Amino acid sequence: MVNYIWLGMIVFGILTAAAHGQVEVVTKAALEGAANGVKVSLNLIAIIAFWLGIMRLAEAAGLVRALARLVRPLTAVLFPSVPREHPAMGAIIMNLSANILGLGNAATPMGLIAMQELQKLNRGDPKTATDAMCTFLALNTSCLTLIPSTIIGIRLMHGSADPTAIVGTTIFATACGMAVAVTVDRVMRYIYSNQGR
Repeated sequence: MVNYIWLGMIVFGILTAAAHGQVEVVTKAALEGAANGVKVSLNLIAIIAFWLGIMRLAEAAGLVRALARLVRPLTAVLFPSVPREHPAMGAIIMNLSANILGLGNAATPMGLIAMQELQKLNRGDPKTATDAMCTFLALNTSCLTLIPSTIIGIRLMHGSADPTAIVGTTIFATACGMAVAVTVDRVMRYIYSNQGR
């Protein structure tokens, strides 16, 4: 569906430019956008590599494991259907830990592994998400972020005078987002379970 939306926007843009006799503007914008995309991607590689290195150091120092121990009681409450020692729980905890540290790129592989492991626990229709899958998706997309490393890197790359000025507002915004996501997940789960009775 998203591909059709993008295709529609591209076609609409070209048709609009053609109607105004400025098709060359589309070509110029496409080339400039591609160049900027490559430039930003290359600059982000260094930032991501740095933070992934920090994550490895934190993992080797036991900080990630300590963070995982702090998160474990919360995950036990949020995912009661997932056995405590199941590989899904480990992947969920690692995903949330990476998200909390602002390492979305490092969190993605753990998120995929978590979903695969949660699917193994799915005793119902394999095409229908379980409660645990829905909760994990809500948490993954709205997780609290303490260190928005990627955003700090982008601000630094674009010459921000104070790239870390967003830390406080990011913590507040992501905490609010996570609270809303967990609340909506619980409310929807309650409504769904009462409909089944």
